Amino acid sequence: MTRGGYWVDLRQSRRRLGAGFLLTRRYVLTALHCLQGLDPLDDAVEIDLTGERSVRGHVCERAKDADLALIEIADPQDVPLPVPTAGLAKRGDRWSGPYRPAPGDAKLTGSVDDGGTRHMCEGGGVIEALQLTADQHLGDYSGYSGGPVERGTDEREPTVLGILLEQILDRHSTEQRAANVLIAATIGDALRRFDRFDVGHLIDVLRPPSETPAAPRWEEKEEDKKTERTERSERIAGGESLLLALRQWSERGLIDATQAAELRSRVAQRVIDGELEGGGRA
Repeated sequence: MTRGGYWVDLRQSRRRLGAGFLLTRRYVLTALHCLQGLDPLDDAVEIDLTGERSVRGHVCERAKDADLALIEIADPQDVPLPVPTAGLAKRGDRWSGPYRPAPGDAKLTGSVDDGGTRHMCEGGGVIEALQLTADQHLGDYSGYSGGPVERGTDEREPTVLGILLEQILDRHSTEQRAANVLIAATIGDALRRFDRFDVGHLIDVLRPPSETPAAPRWEEKEEDKKTERTERSERIAGGESLLLALRQWSERGLIDATQAAELRSRVAQRVIDGELEGGGRA
């Protein structure tokens, strides 16, 4: 793997599995078929970051019908990297693939033929896909799967459009050579496949285990306790409403999917923090 960005190499017991890239500091997205060499009894993986650094993680979710998998990093504090923003592609956009399987391999570039087509993927499901034309006629694009598809501009901050999944075979080739047409799942479709980015799950995982209630203060009036419970319920309800709104804005394309996931996580954390600081007593 070439170094210098948010894309990663995945390994197990020093054996290379395939490519992936950071969605957030906690999660890595990859193609499920990149994990074919994974020990069926062990979901642990090593994640090679930039600068010759590695962190530990494990496969936390699989979307088999979409050929996608999500990996959770054991300690996000070990990932001091900027994570990309997500965007929507449209026909005619230029794209690039910053991930290269080896330093001697070509960096992929090209144009977007279709920014949101329905595609029956090798996993058996129908995905929202990008159909891409590559400038490089390699004949075989094996090893690039799991890498990000970026908007091909000179922007300082990368914008990720999708994740590379498949190559289309040249129908006129007698040697099973690939045409320079590639398929990528959109970032929006990928995020919708995983429960980790669902509103309910964010609240569940951020809510701390219940503790033994403190001994009652006899001087506290029952009316005060009712008021406190009401305020607490209103805080939680308000937070949940905002979480649902963020998901709806993301689905309508008003904000990008990765940004929405990060915002939902922050809102849920604020709700929990407020419950602990101001209304955590039963």
